[in-house]
Amino acid sequence: MYLSKLPRASFAQLRSFEAVARLGGITKAAKALHLTQPTVSTQLRELSEAVGVALLTPAGRGVQLTDAGRDLLHTVSRMFGQWQEFEDGVADAQGMLRGSLRIAGVTTTEYFLAQWLKPFVQTYPGIEVDLTIDNRDAVVTRLERAQDDLCVMMMPPQHIALHHTAVMHNPLVLIGPADHPWASARPRKKPLRSLADIGLLMREKGSGTRQATLDFLAQHGMAPSIRMTLGSNEAIKHAVAADLGLAIVSQHTLASDPAREGLAVLPVAGLPIARSWQLVWRRDRRLSRIASVFMDFVQRELAVPGQLQAKAQNAAALAIKRSA
Repeated sequence: MYLSKLPRASFAQLRSFEAVARLGGITKAAKALHLTQPTVSTQLRELSEAVGVALLTPAGRGVQLTDAGRDLLHTVSRMFGQWQEFEDGVADAQGMLRGSLRIAGVTTTEYFLAQWLKPFVQTYPGIEVDLTIDNRDAVVTRLERAQDDLCVMMMPPQHIALHHTAVMHNPLVLIGPADHPWASARPRKKPLRSLADIGLLMREKGSGTRQATLDFLAQHGMAPSIRMTLGSNEAIKHAVAADLGLAIVSQHTLASDPAREGLAVLPVAGLPIARSWQLVWRRDRRLSRIASVFMDFVQRELAVPGQLQAKAQNAAALAIKRSA
């Protein structure tokens, strides 16, 4: 189709605009695009002059979209999506898979995401992986800004329209120091009510494990006594080993033999809490071909009922058996 009037905006200007809108500021966009801040600012000014309306307005330390800016972002998102389809088609025609995969995971995924990615990049050496590991609140913010192709988390947020699929079980177990009385030879399972009188160590507010634990206890009419809040799984494990309290953590954070870390999985009725890891992506963003290939690869090769799934279940069963 012949265009009687060609666009006055350049691809570089639209790319900078999309990055600023997605990341919420010129500084972050410039860093992500490997450009200087003055370059991005100039491109935004020229783009605004080209379309004849203001697209962004200052908002604190960042910027926010005007009505025209929101309309343009919608248009740009569709344009970039069509361009991605074109690139995917070219790659298909050439019989190769090249490009990048942007993936973010909550902090606990650091214990297994590398196991997912290693065989994937070995199978598809033309793919560059941009991996971010952060706490749940930060990953939710990245979802809000559509910064990644896929995210891996236990509890997807409800306020964003998302697709998600379970890929691996994530049992949450109660841990204590290796010499804890409940970890003695062949103990009976303690009633769940026993936790009401125990000081628990928990991750920071916003943590998926913390929220899942609070939800589980609330379902059983319990309000936990939180003795200490810590910012990482490793900090919690060290504190538990030092007998500062008990904690409910993902089985994936533990060694195959928790005793090597000075820990024991404690037998309590109702535990482990049954949860699963989810692959998450936005409903309003087209899933790139590379992201689709990765998702299929994980589900086929690594997740239920694959090798990592069996490994995780076996490790959980072994740890609980050793504590019993």
